Amino acid sequence: MASLFKIVSFIRSQRNQWSRCWVWAFSYSEEKIEALRVDKQRLREIIKELKKWKAPATVLLSLYVPPGRPVSDVVNLLRQELSISDNIKLKRTKNAVQRALASAIDRFSKVTKIPDNGLVYFAGEDVETGDFISVMLIPPEEVRLFFYRTDKYFHTEFLEEMVYEHNVIGLIIVERDAATLGLLKGNRLVVLEEMEEYIPGKHEKGGQSQRRYDRIIEQMVEDFYKKVGEHANKAFLPLLEQGKLKAVLVGGPAYSKYDFVQGDYLDYRLKKILINQLVDVSYQGEAGLREMVMKAQDVLKEQEYVEGLQVIEEFKLHLVKDDGMVVYGEDEVSNALEMGAVKVLVVSEERGDVEKWLEKAKNHGARVVVINNDMPEGEWFYKTFNGIAGILRYKAG
Repeated sequence: MASLFKIVSFIRSQRNQWSRCWVWAFSYSEEKIEALRVDKQRLREIIKELKKWKAPATVLLSLYVPPGRPVSDVVNLLRQELSISDNIKLKRTKNAVQRALASAIDRFSKVTKIPDNGLVYFAGEDVETGDFISVMLIPPEEVRLFFYRTDKYFHTEFLEEMVYEHNVIGLIIVERDAATLGLLKGNRLVVLEEMEEYIPGKHEKGGQSQRRYDRIIEQMVEDFYKKVGEHANKAFLPLLEQGKLKAVLVGGPAYSKYDFVQGDYLDYRLKKILINQLVDVSYQGEAGLREMVMKAQDVLKEQEYVEGLQVIEEFKLHLVKDDGMVVYGEDEVSNALEMGAVKVLVVSEERGDVEKWLEKAKNHGARVVVINNDMPEGEWFYKTFNGIAGILRYKAG
């Protein structure tokens, strides 16, 4: 099965001029519709390209078709919209809308049945330059709604949910006077909120005064834990109700984390998905969240962020050992891929040609791990190695 590719061709526009046309497509005479299926990383790259497109009028077409919808219904709707578009007064806008609709009709007319995850289609023209984009794909998760719209931008929000908010982990670092809430979403670590409260230390006068003072301090800590729980509930419960939050990880110094988990501070629904392992963490804020995630790698091993951390550590280890088991530099990595020597291709999300490297890796049987600059040493990897490297199966010579 061939994989998704990008064609850059030139077609004659209605103004009888040459204009550029960007198309992610397959010839249905050569490839089955299954070849339109994309994984999450490839989908990220497509979304990134689509979000670059803006228009002064509602000429950019977005179409989501769930499985089970008859293709004939979709084509009939598009033909009706094409007929209605004759009423658009501004000629340039009308031509652009009709071009997108005609493209959609042409593409869907070649489809015999909507696949199991549905079909998503985008088409539109840059009315200033004449550039045209046409994208049809089968997403990695099921399309759950029928959605059609022409707008000033492409509606990628439904795809973004599949990529960025699936299998989310809630993160809580808590101590007696400070807390951090965060999310682990795919290969991104997000700080939601940092909280602090002034709570004095132990009273040393002794006697009844000390006991009274200790009770006041205990109540202040109790109130702070309640505040942390309320904020965590507000942040995490909507994600849980949407089916995106899969677990909650709690960490902190000393016994604070145990007191918080054992107390009645979190909603009972969040308590049901608490990860049993509590993590010792020395810091708050983003540094603390990173520390907690790194220490909990065993229980978070399926998360893309953790996979990225592990791969960077393996890459650094081979560099230090100088054992010839890594390669970097565009030409060197490309040659190693063609030899079949690359086990893991490591590529920075900051590169503008991620799509090209994904294609090469797939063609040569290499696993791909995409690193973003928010990861520890993500920026170092991008600046030092131009964001491209490989971990090898064997020494390449």
